Amino acid sequence: MSKIGVIGAGIMGTGVAQRFAQFGHNIKLIDISEEVLEKAREQIVRNIRFHNMVSKNDASIDLNNVLEKIKFTVDYSELEDAEFIIENVPEIWSIKEKVYKKLDTVCKKDCIFMVNTSCISITKVASITTRRDKVIGTHFMNPVPMKKATETIKGYHTSSETIKAVENLLNSVGKESILVNDLPGFVSNRVSHLLMNEAAYVVQDNVASPEDVDLIFKKCFEHKMGPLETADLIGLDTVVNSLDILYESYQDPKFRCCPLLRKMVDAGLFGRKSGKGFYDYI
Repeated sequence: MSKIGVIGAGIMGTGVAQRFAQFGHNIKLIDISEEVLEKAREQIVRNIRFHNMVSKNDASIDLNNVLEKIKFTVDYSELEDAEFIIENVPEIWSIKEKVYKKLDTVCKKDCIFMVNTSCISITKVASITTRRDKVIGTHFMNPVPMKKATETIKGYHTSSETIKAVENLLNSVGKESILVNDLPGFVSNRVSHLLMNEAAYVVQDNVASPEDVDLIFKKCFEHKMGPLETADLIGLDTVVNSLDILYESYQDPKFRCCPLLRKMVDAGLFGRKSGKGFYDYI
C-alpha cells in the first residue's frame, strides 16, 4: 500500500483521504487548522456510518480501520516519505503556488504530485517545481468516495512513467483514469461551468426558478443532478474562482461570470458548505 499525503481537508480532500484509506493506503491528511482537521474526521465518520446504514449491495466499511489509516496533522514534515501527494487547496493560484513550493522542498525527489484542480494548468503548476515530469492532474469528482472515474491531465512534461503509476494507484481504489491533455478547464469544467453559469443567468433573468431549472435537467435529460444543485455541491465560491480562471485563460466572453453568482458569493451564500446557496441546507 502506498504512502499518500493529502493536502487540504475541505470537502474534496476529506473525500480523497477517505476513499484511499478505505482501500488500505496510508494517509497523512494535512491542513493549516486543527479545527478543520477535526471537522474532516467527523465528516468521514458521518460518511461511513451513512454508507453502512443505507447500503444494501455493497459490503459495510470498517470505520475504525479507515480512521487508523489516516493521520490528521498540520505538520508538512510528515510528508518526507510520501510516494504520492494529492493536493486539494482552493482554486487560487497564489495559494497553490505557495503550497507547491513548500512541497517541493519537503518531499523526496521521486514523489509524484497529483494536482486536484478543476481549471488551473498542470504545466503551470509543474513549472514552479523541480520535478516537472512527476506532476500530473487528477481531477476528482464530488463526492469522491462514490465516483468511479477521475479526469487525469497530462502536463507538457508529465512522463509516461508518472501516468502509469497514477493510473495504477487510481485503479487500486476502484477508479478509472480518463487521460486528457492540458488546457485550463480540461474537459469536465470547460463544459460543465458553462452549464452552471448559464443556469445562473436563467435564474437571474427570471426565466425559471432554481428548482425548475434543475428539474428540466433531471427529468428531461435524465441527469442525476441539475446544474444549480451541482454548483451548490461544489461551492459557489469555487465555481466563481474557476470561471474567473477560464475567462482569464481564454479571454472568451462565454466564460464571463454571471453577476448573480458573484453577488451570492459576496453575500456568503456558498452552497452546501455554508448552509445556503440556490437551496437551503439548514
